[in-house]
Amino acid sequence: MGTDTSDDAAVWRLDGDRLLVASTDFFAPIVDDARTWGRIAAANAASDIYAMGASPLFALNLAAWPRDVLPLDLLGEVLAGGADAAADGGWVVAGGHTIDAPEPLYGMSVTGTIAAAAGGLGLLTNAGGQPGQALVLTKPLGTGLLATALKRSEPDATGPDGKLHAAYEAGVAEMCRLNDAAAAAAVEAGATAATDVTGFGLLGHLAELAAASGASAEVDAGAVPLLPDVTGLATGGFVPGGTGRNLDHLAERIDGGDELTRTVLGDPQTSGGLLFSCDPARADDAVRELRDNGHCAAVIGELADGHSGTITIAGAVAGDAGPSSD
Repeated sequence: MGTDTSDDAAVWRLDGDRLLVASTDFFAPIVDDARTWGRIAAANAASDIYAMGASPLFALNLAAWPRDVLPLDLLGEVLAGGADAAADGGWVVAGGHTIDAPEPLYGMSVTGTIAAAAGGLGLLTNAGGQPGQALVLTKPLGTGLLATALKRSEPDATGPDGKLHAAYEAGVAEMCRLNDAAAAAAVEAGATAATDVTGFGLLGHLAELAAASGASAEVDAGAVPLLPDVTGLATGGFVPGGTGRNLDHLAERIDGGDELTRTVLGDPQTSGGLLFSCDPARADDAVRELRDNGHCAAVIGELADGHSGTITIAGAVAGDAGPSSD
């Protein structure tokens, strides 16, 4: 029996003990190195599976390639990056499909499994949050700003002495990081709602979670983890177009936060972290465990009684001196 649980994934009950979860995602190159792009795209595609508390089982490659413009050896590097991510996550790349296209695109269709629970689906959705629960974010924000800066800067900007070096190194590491440990921490903490933070930004995905849960949300902007130099990228003019669309969509649902804070919190993410809600004490334990394992996780706020799907922003994101677009 099939059950559509979100815009990004679908679930089938195989039998009384198992559920099958499927999702897909792909996008154009976000970094110059082909193998790194492949790894990021694969990690991003698997994120919906992890956000539901499931484990990836196998995947199919999805690629569009301008074969008359770019060599097929380069595509091989992209696919190798995807295979690297799959090996890290313990899933199998079982094949795929490639088409000729004017620009390169790559991603995966990922299928995973999860144990069914008695009387319910036994998986995490964005609809189970409860007022009073803490909100945990498992990765820093800023990949949309970073990607825009990369497109508008010289290649040496990411080098050891380049203006984007710190943000690039940290951003690539986070985008390549799988959300498997984050998902395990959410389940261990007894999370009742979860989502991955991607194109709608933190604010967009939090608004969806709060609305589906019949709650409002409060965000401590100063507690939100950020990639290095993110606020400098924002004030320097590297804001992607998706940020404005995200904030326009949420205009009637957000209260508080200055322009810079809203810009950073609305930044579209690629291969972002998980956002989940759970008991405050268990949230602290989850954050401690994730930080011990190298994650830049934090408690960033809480769900509250209030108008469903609204967000109150307290404070401001921490400022820094970053590169300008000049």
